[in-house]
Amino acid sequence: MTVTIDQQSGFCWGVVRTVQIAEDQLAATRDDRNVYVLGHIIHNPREIERLASKGLKTITVDDFPSIANSGAKVLIRAHGEPPETYRKALQHGIEIIDATCPVVTKLQERVRKFYDQDYQIVIFGKRDHAEVLGVRGVVHDQCVCVLTVDEALANVDLGRKTVLFSQTTMDRPTFNLIRDALKSRIAELVVDTMEEIATEFHAKDTICGQVSGREAQLARFAASNDVMIFVAGRASSNGKVLYNVAKAANPRTYFVESVDEMQDDWFTAATTVGISGATSTPKWVMDDVKHHIEQRTAMQV
Repeated sequence: MTVTIDQQSGFCWGVVRTVQIAEDQLAATRDDRNVYVLGHIIHNPREIERLASKGLKTITVDDFPSIANSGAKVLIRAHGEPPETYRKALQHGIEIIDATCPVVTKLQERVRKFYDQDYQIVIFGKRDHAEVLGVRGVVHDQCVCVLTVDEALANVDLGRKTVLFSQTTMDRPTFNLIRDALKSRIAELVVDTMEEIATEFHAKDTICGQVSGREAQLARFAASNDVMIFVAGRASSNGKVLYNVAKAANPRTYFVESVDEMQDDWFTAATTVGISGATSTPKWVMDDVKHHIEQRTAMQV
């Protein structure tokens, strides 16, 4: 059996940047100054455990009073935070290390620009996702969050000038359906393209190019293997999107968070196995999965 890891899989550059900032802060911080992160640094439990073993502690904004004026550093993860978080940190004498993904920062800036021009803000995304919470905070929660065409038509004021954005890790086909439905009903609709940063961030719109740009390649990779193992944290939004792309291309695609979830019967009569993962899936986790499959195969020979 040949087991191959998708060379296009693994951390996007935004996650690489955030994890590197966390590691640098942990290495540079004295023992008497703790390093914290607001919420899970990425949606992958094994990487969270690895960084926790190095001393990274996960907290929420509600924990600020308990670490006030202690010299603690608090890392803002790639998803970003609403402005209120920064104000509370300042009030409690907490040093912020901002590791927000630059694409998310740009999204927040663009949303604020249209909000200031009195546009109705529509976000294709999960209302309680960390990234969307940050965007909602920028506009004082005066926006409409939708996941389907039906939700958009039911909740968007079709008589107002409107701008449509997306959470950066959502799927493009549904975004396009919502865009088309609103375009036929709203006289003044802007679908924000962030054209001035397209070259810098390889993005056509506010869906991250490192998610949508992988879809065609992932489909080809999945179809070229007898079996596909897709490795991601279950809380990963882009993991769900990319898994569904692989599953559509190869029905023998299986989602796992760890090697413990794999089953022997998945590999019956398979000669090629492909492994891929979300933009929050570390390469070392996929290496573990590959090693586990190869060990299973060797034991069965």
